Amino acid sequence: MNKPKIVILGAGLGGSIAAFEIKQAVADKAEVIVVSKGDTFHFTPSNPWVAVHWRERSAIEVKLGPVFAKRDVGFRSCGAKRLVPAENRLELEDGTDLAYDYLIVATGPDLAFDEIPGLGPLAGHTESICHVDHAVSAAAAFDRFVEAPGPIVVGAVQGASCFGPAYEFAMILNAELRKRKIRDRVPITFVTSEPYIGHLGLDGVGDTKGLLESAMRDRDIKWITNAKVASVEPGLMHVEEIAEDGQVKAKHDLPFAYSMMLPAFRGVEAVRGLDGLTNPRGFIVVDKNQRNPTFRNIFALGVCVAIAPTGKTPVPVGVPKTGFMIESMVTAVAANLRNELAGKPANHEATWNAICLADFGDGGVAFFAQPQIPPRNVNWSSSGKWVHLAKVAFEKYFLGKIRNGEAEPFYEKMALDLMGAHKLKEPA
Repeated sequence: MNKPKIVILGAGLGGSIAAFEIKQAVADKAEVIVVSKGDTFHFTPSNPWVAVHWRERSAIEVKLGPVFAKRDVGFRSCGAKRLVPAENRLELEDGTDLAYDYLIVATGPDLAFDEIPGLGPLAGHTESICHVDHAVSAAAAFDRFVEAPGPIVVGAVQGASCFGPAYEFAMILNAELRKRKIRDRVPITFVTSEPYIGHLGLDGVGDTKGLLESAMRDRDIKWITNAKVASVEPGLMHVEEIAEDGQVKAKHDLPFAYSMMLPAFRGVEAVRGLDGLTNPRGFIVVDKNQRNPTFRNIFALGVCVAIAPTGKTPVPVGVPKTGFMIESMVTAVAANLRNELAGKPANHEATWNAICLADFGDGGVAFFAQPQIPPRNVNWSSSGKWVHLAKVAFEKYFLGKIRNGEAEPFYEKMALDLMGAHKLKEPA
């Protein structure tokens, strides 16, 4: 009798860890296969450092084939063209099909640069740090910029859901420009769809509003909130500031010599528009057990999961899926698949807690939200130089986990338990 086939679509922060943890959970009771576009893992949180040459891309990459082989996980690096959930199969980019008994969607997002004229590094006039390829391009653009410094515009557009990297990059640019002794020649403006600085798509965590506003003032970074980017021309960004009633409060034409703007996210093309599986933005609809209500053999985790915003804002703001939140989804999916194969109810729920380290190069802000979505049991934030050191240590640690094919070493679990940061909810 053939073993059940578990296919994981995506090999980023969530998909790679999911492969290790699911394989450990199901052991020899199922075959585990990962499908990814490309054979290399990139540690996305380090992209802001790559964009100013604080890291080379090779330092944050891991070839996945040998790692998966060591853990007895199958690997297809051709990418998926289209999911056909009614037939339990994936159409792959190489023209073949891959059948599955269970599918875990962990694709990450599609970057919606095309939704704003002139946005993005390919067909537009702004840089990005969402992918390591973009970060490398942003580094080359930064090299050109320092030869002829001018205004910088950094931020996140309407519909964006990942604000932390925008804050990080603004502060890191400030630190690098100071090192080069040219900060006095570079006005920096932070443009964000958030209703206030430090909202982060989470209605704030602890005193992130006060901490981030103070950090921006200390570094002489101006900001515009409730901002809708109308369009971007070479060297000029057109921004509308929206009032509480939804009307245009002010218009800003912001000149720039360098700009990095995070786009809105949407579901990837392979799953977008599938009735019963995705919402109108193409994100996977899941229940409290990370399972799609229509196609019960499909689970999802990470940025591709549909999460409703925390509240109405004058400009659309999405909810971020932070690293620890994603890892809690991974643990819930692995536990539920183990139960499924044992004939037990798949009743495990992820905590969706958030632990975040936002590096500023010369300091940073950290926060812990339990759970990530308000109201919370824990709502804590802090700042200091220790955050930068912690982020460096975490980078090395996480890359080590990927290279070793480990999901959660015992000492990580012990440390998280001491913090009260659990990945699964206690049974009711």
